[in-house]
Amino acid sequence: MRLHATSSLPYIIVTMMQSLLTLCSTLAPYCGVLCFLAPMPTILQVSRDKSTGALPLLPYSSMICNSFVWVMYGFLKNLPSVYCSNAVGVILGIYYFRTYSSYCSMGAAKQIRMHLRGSACIIVGNLCLVQILRDMAAEIIGKEGVFYCIVLFASPLVALKHVLETKSATSIPLPFTIACFVNCFCWSMTGWFTMKDFNIYFPNLLGLSCACAQLVLKGVYGDERGKRSGSGLPNFELGYKQIEVT
Repeated sequence: MRLHATSSLPYIIVTMMQSLLTLCSTLAPYCGVLCFLAPMPTILQVSRDKSTGALPLLPYSSMICNSFVWVMYGFLKNLPSVYCSNAVGVILGIYYFRTYSSYCSMGAAKQIRMHLRGSACIIVGNLCLVQILRDMAAEIIGKEGVFYCIVLFASPLVALKHVLETKSATSIPLPFTIACFVNCFCWSMTGWFTMKDFNIYFPNLLGLSCACAQLVLKGVYGDERGKRSGSGLPNFELGYKQIEVT
């Protein structure tokens, strides 16, 4: 995007804005990959313990599907920063899913099959969509990706509800939340000003709002009550959903 200086918009502000947009466009794909890497410590712990414990499978299967949708959208719209970063999400999601499946209990076999079928339906359905409705496929898949991102915001909202109820922000991982904030900010700026793409900036603006709310609550409540009572929930690993918007 090219900005032009006017009497009401001094040259220095225009230059700073252009520099900020360039920086955001450069950082956005790397921030997305960073958020995709967020579950890695948890998965490595699963490998060491040889048990998934009470961990849910949904975050990993949804990472595969959501990332695949954005890979397709990136290819259809010729956006390398979108499909390259989300291709990493697909690969990591498959690795997380495979590791989870290797160490889950025998009783989880039905759940794994259900997730595999659901993921396969989404992937095959979108591939067929591209062949059948080639001219409209990009917009339909983009709106599908926006829908998935909105659905995935449910987990951070649960975290916010828990913080308000317990007056403790131990369930909000500060480093990860900051990473989500930077990721969504970069993609919001890039999607709005550079790509001018609603499907990119809208879900990231929602994610940015959610990250801001979590940071405010982290600053207001902190971790003290959770440390004293031991009532804090495990960290919510949803950055890739916000991230993985793109």
